[in-house]
Amino acid sequence: MRILFLTQWFHPEPFFKGLPFGKALATRGHAVEVLTGFPNYPGGKVYPGYRVRFYERDIMDGIAVHRVALYPSHDKSALRRILNYLSFSLSAFLLRFLFSAKVIIDVQDLWPESVANPKMLGNKAVLDVLNGICSWIYRRADKLTVLSPGFKQELINRGVAPEKIEVSYNWCDEASIAVDESPVGAVKPSEFSGKFIVLFAGAMGIAQGLDTVLDCARLCREALPNIQFVLIGGGVERPRLQKRTEEMGHNNVTFLPPRSMETMGEIFALADALIVHLKDDPLFRITIPSKTQAYLFTGKPIIMAMRGDAAALVEQAGAGILCEPDNPLAMLDAVRSLHDTSESERRKMGDAGHRYYMQHLSFEKGVRNFEQVMCSLIDPMGKAESDAKTS
Repeated sequence: MRILFLTQWFHPEPFFKGLPFGKALATRGHAVEVLTGFPNYPGGKVYPGYRVRFYERDIMDGIAVHRVALYPSHDKSALRRILNYLSFSLSAFLLRFLFSAKVIIDVQDLWPESVANPKMLGNKAVLDVLNGICSWIYRRADKLTVLSPGFKQELINRGVAPEKIEVSYNWCDEASIAVDESPVGAVKPSEFSGKFIVLFAGAMGIAQGLDTVLDCARLCREALPNIQFVLIGGGVERPRLQKRTEEMGHNNVTFLPPRSMETMGEIFALADALIVHLKDDPLFRITIPSKTQAYLFTGKPIIMAMRGDAAALVEQAGAGILCEPDNPLAMLDAVRSLHDTSESERRKMGDAGHRYYMQHLSFEKGVRNFEQVMCSLIDPMGKAESDAKTS
């Protein structure tokens, strides 16, 4: 097949369905090209060495990469965020006429729900317009791939035919975050010596609701004094969270600066437990944060402070403990439970999570799933369409 991979984010941006995904499809014999924007995620500023132009072509590891203009923004402003997405879509739309292709839309966020809150966008009329546009696009795609069963049901509720929707779980950057599997493990830095480290790794945004983690840390100061919460990553909420931590006098919360995915393995190796938290919102119950797959792959026990499809994955894997979101006391109980569990039992949880990931969520399995979805668009006579297109 000839595959045009249309994606808002691509290498060098930290996007798991980036260059390795394109290379894997090419290795399987397909002709792959990429249509994307100029790299600006997650900070919303164009990367050094790039500048926004109408069009630019590059070759990355044998893959042709076509970059088109967009408005870079990833802040709290719903208007600027919409301009970012729509400017890329409009630029890409101009090139779409060059191709006669089947269209597969990979749905990673549900719109307009992703911006439908008072802090982002609360105008009902605008939300109704966005909902109409998105639903129109979803219904006219040849296929939709979604990251969870809940996403599939939501799209069915919007009028999309069930047979057009395939659940294809996301994977993680396996090569970059491999953790030392030796029995001894990593030696903790002196400032963490004797501490039970609970690690949060990833974006610190509004959706993550990390005030709950800070409130849990406050409770731990007396109840579990050897617990150390470590938060690593960037995001719009990080400065405020750091300031609040200082104001509360927390000495059991450490913020580490963002670092490349290639160096995250050593950070994961330091952790005794990994934590996921999303606010208790109906949308998040059908969302699977990308850190879920990364956490499972690392083979560390997980505290899953959210409801829904992501929690179900961790429960099915036997990879950790579930607790209510937005509830510091429930999080405290979960932390205490893992803290009081023997090291061998925690290792069993981590190993179970890693096995589950390799069986159901791995990169190899994900690539095969996408290839099968594309092949399903081949006509009954066995003749491939001239192109397949994923976006």
